[in-house]
Amino acid sequence: MDTATPSELFTHVRIVLGMVIGVGIARILTGIASFIQHPGRNRVSSLHMLWVASTLIELVLFWWWEFALARIAHWNFAAYLFLISYAVVLFLLAALLFPDNIAEYGGYEDFFIKRRRWFFSLLAVTFAFDVVDTIIKGAEHWNRLSTEYLVQVPLGLTLCAVAWSSKNRNVQIGVVLVHIAYQAYWIVRVINTI
Repeated sequence: MDTATPSELFTHVRIVLGMVIGVGIARILTGIASFIQHPGRNRVSSLHMLWVASTLIELVLFWWWEFALARIAHWNFAAYLFLISYAVVLFLLAALLFPDNIAEYGGYEDFFIKRRRWFFSLLAVTFAFDVVDTIIKGAEHWNRLSTEYLVQVPLGLTLCAVAWSSKNRNVQIGVVLVHIAYQAYWIVRVINTI
């Protein structure tokens, strides 16, 4: 790897990240397709589907944001391993939304509520990972995000803590709606800053 250029290394990293993120997206799309293929098998839950939409957005945004890694002049295995770990956590969020079997649960919403602590623990990890990811991309990238970025992590961690501790469906719906609204804000506000 010592003879590889940063561009060659970035291509390698992007391919591996794309495979992991692609599996997460495929998991979500296969889950959505199962509702179309077998409409009577499981009841559709608005709470579950909102988190499905939000997680799909998160996977797509991660893939978009990682293009900024092209600016990294010096790659090392620690950064590579970190980025793969970040992608794996995002995949696990998708896998928790569409588990292999929910026969012992009363549907996807029941599964989600009962496994919410796993989901929101992993989601909290993504907020912490995002800070490290932003630092890896360098000061120029950090400065391009502006002060609104400093709100993202505390807000995200607060939402995760609230949703982690509450079984209340209305609280859960409120959290996912705030999360989606914040994702939409970032898409409109800074998506072209890469």
